Amino acid sequence: MPPNPDLRASDADRDRVASALREHCGEGRISIDELDERLEAVYAAKTLGDLQRVTADLPEEDLYQLPVPASQPKPGPPAVRSAGELTRAGARAAWASWATVSAICFTIWAIVAVTGGGLYPWWLWVAGPWGAVLAVGTVLGPRRRD
Repeated sequence: MPPNPDLRASDADRDRVASALREHCGEGRISIDELDERLEAVYAAKTLGDLQRVTADLPEEDLYQLPVPASQPKPGPPAVRSAGELTRAGARAAWASWATVSAICFTIWAIVAVTGGGLYPWWLWVAGPWGAVLAVGTVLGPRRRD
């Protein structure tokens, strides 16, 4: 049963309708100028009937949430990755992080060395232990057959 249009509208009712109008504007059903006009009417509305008149020509539900017609293919289930694939992907990400941080540290060291700073290779203290831990994990890490 639809609500009585003579009932007084609450702030929550006005906010709900304003949010729906912004969605309709974002989807291209109404222009920005029309959105401004309708928002003024929404915040001036005193009853639920006033709010209904503001949105009478717009659909109440999101048309994109409706079932997909039979003529369009439905999206399939998400791809399931095996534990081995996830382990390899994690190892690649760890090595990529190591390489990026090591390259940044080396670049900073090289700039400082060229501009007259020290030649002590401090970047090895960043790259060395981290790389050693990754190498051990890669060589002795879990071996799963998928």
